Amino acid sequence: MYQLPLVLIFALFVSNHSVAQTFNHSEWTSLLNQHVRVLNGGKSSQVDYDGFVNDRAKLETYRNNLAKITQDEFDSWPKPDQLAFLINAYNAWTIELVLTGYPDIESVRDLGNFIFTAFGKDIVSLFGNQISLDDIEKKLILKSDRYNESRVHFALNCASISCPALRQEAYEGDKLEDQLNEQMRNFLSDKEKNYLDDNQLRVSTIFRWYRSDFEKSDENINNLKEYFAKHASLLNLSDDEINLIKSGDFRVRFLSYDWNLNKTF
Repeated sequence: MYQLPLVLIFALFVSNHSVAQTFNHSEWTSLLNQHVRVLNGGKSSQVDYDGFVNDRAKLETYRNNLAKITQDEFDSWPKPDQLAFLINAYNAWTIELVLTGYPDIESVRDLGNFIFTAFGKDIVSLFGNQISLDDIEKKLILKSDRYNESRVHFALNCASISCPALRQEAYEGDKLEDQLNEQMRNFLSDKEKNYLDDNQLRVSTIFRWYRSDFEKSDENINNLKEYFAKHASLLNLSDDEINLIKSGDFRVRFLSYDWNLNKTF
């Protein structure tokens, strides 16, 4: 009987072992598919929080499964799987944060106080610690040397109208590049968030809050104007307007942020 070479057997073992170590986000995809309404070709979305209330036990199961992952397990994954995990964790716990006050809130900011914003509350159980949504975003993702990924700002959803759209599927390591690119295209092309007014490019306040992340997203980018010049073709502009942006002859102005809850009506 033919026997596989030991080298091939070892390779198959390592491959299967690696697959087994990645996280299954299918529970989250199922919930998002049921309770997120995608609008305007994916540029925005609304969340059926009443539906999440009914499925809160399923959401809790998913969050509990996220919480079971140890730091060593997480560190053993490829970087795309790590980043997808953290984005999904942020978005799932943001939904849970809203549910702690829903339906008696108009904005997620209603859940904060003078000392802590809602995003600064230690509501997240991750890697054996109680941390906040801010900790996931600003410490585990943005301050980590692992990722250097400005596109996360188009994926993290803060439960507000001006936030990037919440996808109807979980982020997955093997699809992350395409998913983040799509989120970036949808966000930049949304005229509710970014548009040209004469020679002023009025853009989402996200670009002011996280200016440094966008300015260091590419070694050839030194400031926001250069960032928008590089991505001018994504801004849903006419050819003449794109040429204006590429020329650098414009000013950047920031729009006010709509913190009203991104709920279905």
